[in-house]
This record gives sequence, structure tokens and C-alpha cells, in this order.
Amino acid sequence: MHAIGPDDRGSGADARPAVSVGDGATPTAPTGVPASIGGRPNVDRAELRPAAAAAVNELVAELQAGLDQADAERYDRPFAGDVLWGSPYGRTLTGIDRLSEAHRSLMASGAAPASRYELVALSAPVPEVVIAHVRRSARAGGGFSEMALYVLVAREGQWWLAAGQNTPIADPAAQ
Repeated sequence: MHAIGPDDRGSGADARPAVSVGDGATPTAPTGVPASIGGRPNVDRAELRPAAAAAVNELVAELQAGLDQADAERYDRPFAGDVLWGSPYGRTLTGIDRLSEAHRSLMASGAAPASRYELVALSAPVPEVVIAHVRRSARAGGGFSEMALYVLVAREGQWWLAAGQNTPIADPAAQ
């Protein structure tokens, strides 16, 4: 995963180019959005988004490689030890040991369909936290697709997936 540096903590300008999100748009806040709506603050910090997008894109690449290779160990490599995981079937798993066991079983059985991961949207509310929607689209008919909400947290310069919630996409045309 992406190691964070001083620029990732909001202490200076980020020299890396903007990273595309989902539809190819640069990850910026919508234009014309007021600082608050009805007294509610916007929590996303635009200056943190490039580093946040880099961290999520690195996570997505690792998940993609793990799935493509049917390698649960690689797939789970960026997950925190105390990860909170909501499966697309409504099951909650706590901790990497339980989650890795489930992923090993899924990959060994061939139940995980060939898929493509894609960062759809993100929010960077504080320097070491990223919240992201990531879509997993099954490449072939018969496989299911899902939208995940991921929370990444940086610890000691390393980004970790702290929580994830997967929701099946019932209508592939809605992707």
C-alpha cells in the first residue's frame, strides 16, 4: 500500500498528478457546494484527495491482483488485523483471521467471479482516513457484482483497510 508522507498529511502541496476516479473525472469536490448545507459541515478536504485516491487505487490494484490470481493471502494483505467486514450476504466478520478463512474458502471453491475493481467516489475527511466507494463488476454473466464502502486508515506510514461493507448490485444495468 501507499506509504504516506508529509504531503499526505495536509502539510504541503501534493506534487503527484491527480488520480482519476471511476468515470475518469479528477477527484475534486463538486463546484458550487457551500461549506455547509443547512448547518451541516462538509467533511471532505479537497487538499487530501490526491493522496487519498492514490491509497485507494493501490488497494484496488492489490484486490484485483489477489482475485485474478485466486490468492486470498495477497487479496487480504492490505486488511487491518481488526478489520470489520460486512459481506454481501449480511454476515459480519471481525478480524483478519475470520475474514481470511472466508476468502480462502471462496477462492478455493472458485466462487469469486472474474471481476474488475473500480474506484467510484471517495472522501478524505482527515489526513489518515479515507472513505471510498469501490465497485466490483463481474466480467462474465452469472457472476454477481457489488458496491463496497471501504474505510482506510493510515498507521505508521502504511494504509490499511479498517472496514468494508459489500452490497450486491441487483441490476447490472444500474452500474
